Amino acid sequence: MKKGLVLFTALLALVGCNSQKKNAAKDSTPKAQKYLVVYYSQTGATQQVAQVFARLLGADTLRIEVEQPYDGTYQETIERCQKEMKNGELPELKALKSDWSGYDVIFLGYPIRFGTYALPMASLVKQTDFAGKKIVPFCTFGSGGLGASMKDLKQALPKAEILPGYGVRNARLAKAPAEVERFLIESGYLEGKVEKLPDYSAQQPVTAEDVKIFDAACSNYQYPLGTPVTVGKRTTSGSTDYRFTARSKDAGGNDIEATIYVTVGKGEDAKPEFTEVVR
Repeated sequence: MKKGLVLFTALLALVGCNSQKKNAAKDSTPKAQKYLVVYYSQTGATQQVAQVFARLLGADTLRIEVEQPYDGTYQETIERCQKEMKNGELPELKALKSDWSGYDVIFLGYPIRFGTYALPMASLVKQTDFAGKKIVPFCTFGSGGLGASMKDLKQALPKAEILPGYGVRNARLAKAPAEVERFLIESGYLEGKVEKLPDYSAQQPVTAEDVKIFDAACSNYQYPLGTPVTVGKRTTSGSTDYRFTARSKDAGGNDIEATIYVTVGKGEDAKPEFTEVVR
């Protein structure tokens, strides 16, 4: 009789233990991440990219607007920005209606101006407490600026975690949806599989054919990008990519170097296009 009672007690303990394990397993299931896409856009380019992020993530969005919009010509905008920077001024933003506390990751979008995030985004960064937040930058640009703007964000927001970001040239906005989806999958924000991109080969002196590809990609850009001297390459299922080192001189006559990325699709009509300049 005592043996039967002991056995019954042991069985109850085992069942209770298994039940606790199951409940613990349920409790440990990671909750769905909640995302917020915050962006400033003057021409609509950054807004297009923000909409792609929001759609793919199922995220809420918040558009940053300034009290006195930058609605002049390109030259007028440049002159206004130069004046504001010289005077240490930041544009005043319209009141924001958002509770940041409920979001796990904030995707922060902006155009690049003068090598970093535009002044309205600087206003947001200055007036908002991002402490403890995970920030994923994304930007649109004429030639580049993602890396520099991320560095500036890290300095301006030392208590936030600035994660790897995404950037795209205004001339390549049509490529953004596919690139953003790849970025989100690679970064773990979306489920799915993408082709693992190979490393670039070691830099080698450019050939005449390499120079032709560089010129075809860069010659129509409004500012000179320098003379290519070395190149590294990689081949993917959809393109051949080039990483050029180009040399030029700055306004003071000093030698400078830049890294210029160029891609050529596999289609018969594909033309070389440069994707980013890193200075």
